Amino acid sequence: MNKRSLKYTGRFLIVFIALIGIYFFTAFCCSRITINANPTNAKEVAIYIMTNGVHTDIVVPAVSAEMNWTKEINYQNTLEADSSYRYLAMGWGDKKFYLETPEFSDLKLSNGLRAISGLSTSAMHTTYYKNIREDASCKKIMISHAQYKQLIGYILNSFKKDAAGHLINVKSNIHYDIGDAFYEAKGSYSIFKTCNTWANTALKSCDQRSCLWTIFDTGIFLKYK
Repeated sequence: MNKRSLKYTGRFLIVFIALIGIYFFTAFCCSRITINANPTNAKEVAIYIMTNGVHTDIVVPAVSAEMNWTKEINYQNTLEADSSYRYLAMGWGDKKFYLETPEFSDLKLSNGLRAISGLSTSAMHTTYYKNIREDASCKKIMISHAQYKQLIGYILNSFKKDAAGHLINVKSNIHYDIGDAFYEAKGSYSIFKTCNTWANTALKSCDQRSCLWTIFDTGIFLKYK
């Protein structure tokens, strides 16, 4: 029985390791395939993609002719943001992971496993900035007014709304920045849909260069190197 158990355990480990390898190989290949490789559009609105090395945010004007985000993402839900903050970064992710892992040193195995299970709830992390500096981790993308409206639609559809149609603030004392706040979001984080998958789909929604599919930020930023 012991030999048989060891045999089946060994087979299980081999299959498990093979599946992990296939998963990451597929993710790598799909992230290198470019969608909308050469977008042609009027350069009317500046948006940005921003990464902290792991997680990609989409950055938009806080106020524009197309959308005044401050009406729904209120300054008072942040620690210090006000009308001098001209940009708004938004990212989607696992709610519990966001609220319980402000630093990677806070990472718990249980939170990580719950996040990739696809069974937990999600949140939108929103952060106001006064200025945006372009560098290797922050890239400007110029899109048309029409494309920005498409992006707005995609982002708004990622938020949960109350009965009156307003965004739902997550009541929490957790802040990553003086200008940030959390809001309830739709969907669940999983090994197939990560924060970077969400950001990549945001770029697809407004017809910009993006990956066929990606779980990491690297594939996205390679398109804008």
